[in-house]
Amino acid sequence: MERNVIRVVVVDDEALVRSGFQLILRAAADIDVVATAGGGQAIQEITRHRPDVVLLDIRMPDVDGLTILRQLRAMPHPPTVAMLTTFDADEYIATALREGADGFILKDTDPEQLAHLVRTLAAGAVVLSPKVSRAVVGGYLDNTAGADATGAAEADAVARLTDRERQVLVLVAGGLSNAEIGKQMYLSAGTVKDHVSAILTKLRVTSRVQAALIAQRAGLLTQADGTS
Repeated sequence: MERNVIRVVVVDDEALVRSGFQLILRAAADIDVVATAGGGQAIQEITRHRPDVVLLDIRMPDVDGLTILRQLRAMPHPPTVAMLTTFDADEYIATALREGADGFILKDTDPEQLAHLVRTLAAGAVVLSPKVSRAVVGGYLDNTAGADATGAAEADAVARLTDRERQVLVLVAGGLSNAEIGKQMYLSAGTVKDHVSAILTKLRVTSRVQAALIAQRAGLLTQADGTS
C-alpha cells in the first residue's frame, strides 16, 4: 500500500535555506515540498497549495514569521506549523508558543533527522527537540506576565484533568502521535483525539506544544519517569 505523501511548504527569507530544506526533504519518498516562499509570498503559496505542514522562519525582514503564524492559525483548517529558529531568537520563540506554533526546529538540525521531524508533525505529535526545549521553556517563563499566578492557574487546570487525560497528556508531552498513544493505551485514534481536545480545552491552550510545557512544569513527566 502506498504511503500518503506529506505536502510541505518551506518559508524563509534566504533562498539558500529554502533550497537546502527542499533538497533534503525531497529525498524522502513520502514527502513533497510543493512550494517554497519568502515571507511576502507565504500566505499566497500556502493558500494555493494547501500543505499539511509549513516550516516557517520565525524571523524575516519583509513579513515577520509571527505575523504569518497568526494568519495561518486564523484559517478554518490551518496547516501544522513548525517554526524554523536559531538560539538567538528566544523572545520570538516565546511569542510563537503563545500564538500556537505546533513545533520548533533548529535551522542546523541534522539533515537525517529533518524528514523524521516532518513526519512527526504530520502525525499530530509534538516536535520540540531537547536543544531547543530549554530556550522555549525559559523564554516562555521569562516572558509570561504574572508567572506565579499563571503557574497556580495551570496547576488547577491540570488537577481538573481525569486520570486518563493526564496519562494522555504525558504521552503527548513525550512526542507521541494520536495513533501511537492509542496503540500504547489500547484506545482508538478517534478516542485519543477526543481526549486531546478535552485536554487543550481544560488547559486553555491551542497547541500540543503548550500542553506539553504545562505538563513539564506541573511535574507530570517527572512523576511518570519515577513510576516507570
